[in-house]
Amino acid sequence: MILRDHGEHVTDRATDGATDRSAVDVFMQRRVSTMAFAPRMMVFPGGGVDPRDADPSLPWAGPSPADWGRVLVADEATARELVAAAVREVFEECGVLLAGPSADSVVGDVSGPEWQTERKALLSREVSLAQMLIRRDLVLRSDLLRARAHWITPEFEPKRYDTRIFAALLPVGQIADDQTSEADHAGWVDPARLLEDYATGVALMLPPTVVCVEQVAAASSVAEFMAAEVRIAPITPVIVRTDDAVVIRCVIPSVPPSSVPPSLAGE
Repeated sequence: MILRDHGEHVTDRATDGATDRSAVDVFMQRRVSTMAFAPRMMVFPGGGVDPRDADPSLPWAGPSPADWGRVLVADEATARELVAAAVREVFEECGVLLAGPSADSVVGDVSGPEWQTERKALLSREVSLAQMLIRRDLVLRSDLLRARAHWITPEFEPKRYDTRIFAALLPVGQIADDQTSEADHAGWVDPARLLEDYATGVALMLPPTVVCVEQVAAASSVAEFMAAEVRIAPITPVIVRTDDAVVIRCVIPSVPPSSVPPSLAGE
């Protein structure tokens, strides 16, 4: 998910005139009604891995794939693939590129025609993320990401996914856009108001999205949200029968001491 502090941007958040309630904006997309999975759901930009995301030649800056493996509870190759997929997908889906010329810089505006061509080439699998970054003399900035969750679709679902959720601050000078065929609406939203719409049935979200949006709504700033220590462990919702109803329940992992390397905990 892509975040920004609300106080810095007040003109392009979706609004109907109601008072803003959250300190942090989150960029959301509403999936088109023809999607086989989660149609009409409000989601974060993202998608599946490309096997080439695990390419060891991928230019990389920030915590290493081995560091990420300890956080994601995955081997080094899988961790590289997951982080690269997150960077690639968010660029494909909303035009935000978490990469730069060096380990301490980030590209600025990437909304021009030449970058739109790059997005299309990635989307069609004509090129890989590694190929694009090497040609552009850029490095993936893994330090700009924070792992937030690992969700697995319930066993009763006919189609199941193993999903990792990451968060990142919108880089200065970049613009998140709606140029994706998978969504009929995209934009910055107030997470507290989105939760209200979800409660009344106006907006649809899956449980992983609801939990993450609740966490964003509770944050006083993006810096606070990104610095929060999060334990990554698989979360799989299950059906539970209570005295009154049948509900879907899940357990959010607690955070043990020193479970996250300092470089990945916002310190």
